Amino acid sequence: MASSNFSQPRLLIAASGTGGHVFPAVAIAEQLTDYHIEWLGVPDRMEGKLVGDRYRLHTVNVAGFQGKPGLGTIKTLWRLIASIQTVRTILKRGKFQGVFTTGGYISAPAIIAAKSLGLPVVLHESNALPGKVTRFLAPWCTTVAVGFAVAAKSLKAKTVCTGTPVRSQFFETAETLEGLEDVPKDVPLVVMVGGSQGAVALNQLVRDAAPRLFEQGIWLVHQTGESDQKANSLSHPQYRSLPFYPHMAALFRRADLVIGRSGAGTLTELAMTHTPSILVPYPYAAEDHQAINAKEFVKVGAAQMFRQSELQPETLAEAVLGLLGSQPEAQAKKQAMRSAAQSLAVPDSAKRVADLLRELMVA
Repeated sequence: MASSNFSQPRLLIAASGTGGHVFPAVAIAEQLTDYHIEWLGVPDRMEGKLVGDRYRLHTVNVAGFQGKPGLGTIKTLWRLIASIQTVRTILKRGKFQGVFTTGGYISAPAIIAAKSLGLPVVLHESNALPGKVTRFLAPWCTTVAVGFAVAAKSLKAKTVCTGTPVRSQFFETAETLEGLEDVPKDVPLVVMVGGSQGAVALNQLVRDAAPRLFEQGIWLVHQTGESDQKANSLSHPQYRSLPFYPHMAALFRRADLVIGRSGAGTLTELAMTHTPSILVPYPYAAEDHQAINAKEFVKVGAAQMFRQSELQPETLAEAVLGLLGSQPEAQAKKQAMRSAAQSLAVPDSAKRVADLLRELMVA
């Protein structure tokens, strides 16, 4: 864990919950080696494992407003008020010069506390449609960095398009699929990944479509997530199933095609690895924001999109075979999708956000 250093600029990073919030924040923190950084999170979330041994971690018990107004709303509001006061104390005692946040519930107390103390705040929004918290609090921020340029249209704030930072493994050149060495290097490979929200229904669609793919010599690596009780129901020499795979950069680079959800983090990684994709937005995502993300990839030709409610195994198999077939048209279409995905990549995104923070924060 980094030791306290009052001679360096001091930044509090508020990022919690899913990889879509935490991974970009870690990437930016790694750029700010000249800063003293501490972290604001929520108890028992993934930031505890990811940053707890690298940066001092402060936690507040904050949650989102869910459902109709009632006693639960009062409890959530009370937690928010208490969290704001806690963050104010952290900022004053730690003599922080500013706050950076990647949105979500944790951003509310962080932004309000910093604003009340006159400190600069930078918020990063990775989705094409900013979340409700971001839209509400954006005017309180000094600047909002956005992953998709279109997101600026929904925000009443100063914005700058920086792209979305990715984990450091996406800049490494290792091509070995650790733990999947038995997947031949010369076979067409489809990777299915469900994202942090899970994809039990999509998992089953993929398993039902798999036999047609196997007939055409296609191999399938299937990251099922932890909650699929039928994860081991399919067995085939060309099929590898695992709940989680840590080396996603190498796997995406090796893949001829990825089938998955369209969270901003997944899309950013697909752009970085120039990987064609079939996107099936999570149907219960807030305000259908995953579909809006996916449409940005479809618009430039980097992906195909299907609604889960309309997708059948036969449709999915046809879509895959239309891209991985040996016909010249299929090969040309797949290459065009690779080029389109590459056009959306912003390799220096973390540096862009870090430079923005340096401009706004004064030691």
